[in-house]
Amino acid sequence: MNVALPTLLLVEDDPNDVMLFRRAMDKSKMANPLQLAKDGEEAVAYLSGEGLYADRNTYPLPAIMLLDLKLPRKSGLEVLEWLRDQPGINRLPVVVMTSSKESTDVGRAYDLGANSYLVKPVSFETLLEMVKVLGLYWFILNEKPDISLRTME
Repeated sequence: MNVALPTLLLVEDDPNDVMLFRRAMDKSKMANPLQLAKDGEEAVAYLSGEGLYADRNTYPLPAIMLLDLKLPRKSGLEVLEWLRDQPGINRLPVVVMTSSKESTDVGRAYDLGANSYLVKPVSFETLLEMVKVLGLYWFILNEKPDISLRTME
């Protein structure tokens, strides 16, 4: 039986950060599918299954979302606040991965239900180690909640 690997949703507007993250995934041999949302509104549309994202075979619900805070159109904190109010998907694990070390950002992210808060590393080697640990913890060791849109009616 062929079991599909869980999807990772990366919400990131910086193309350089996206490229480095993809490279780190490749080097760490993380085979999970990666979906990308370039801003907060696109992340909400993806998670809602709206418009382009209505086809859940092409755009499956992610098992985890990596969320930048500083995003155009809707901030990462706004996305997180929206997500936690959505029945069925409100338990989606969210790892904030951002450049901000501000204690107000850290505190607000946790207040809104972030499961983890990581500061983007400066070096590629550190990013590579972070991606390896993320893959091990969130996709292998962690027990995932049941996430579906079935209760969103």
